[in-house]
Amino acid sequence: MAKEFSRGQRVSQEMQKEIAIILQREVKDPRIGMVTVSGVDVSRDLAYAKVFVTFLNDNEPDAIKAGLKALHDASGFIRMLLGKAMRLRVVPELTFAYDNSLVEGMRMSNLVTSVVKKDVERRSESGDSEEE
Repeated sequence: MAKEFSRGQRVSQEMQKEIAIILQREVKDPRIGMVTVSGVDVSRDLAYAKVFVTFLNDNEPDAIKAGLKALHDASGFIRMLLGKAMRLRVVPELTFAYDNSLVEGMRMSNLVTSVVKKDVERRSESGDSEEE
């Protein structure tokens, strides 16, 4: 029977959980604010990890850039705490990237809702004119 999850997938899931806890409890930089770890991609040799984050309060490009810079500056500290928490032989080098899928999903949902609302309004207007 084949393995359902590779070691890389298991490590990335555990890293996502641990990094989220570290960002919530240990990192005190005000530039970061409310940050969510939406995913972690780990290289095959587990030497590099790309951490995808979303900032909940800020949607402005300047605030996002400042948050990513703060995360980049704290990456050594986060990596040290991650090494203690996970006990890996090699702790991956962390790079942070902004994940705009949540923002895009909300934007698309709003577009669909507005189109449906306009469609319902058009149908009710055309239905009223046919009855008269």
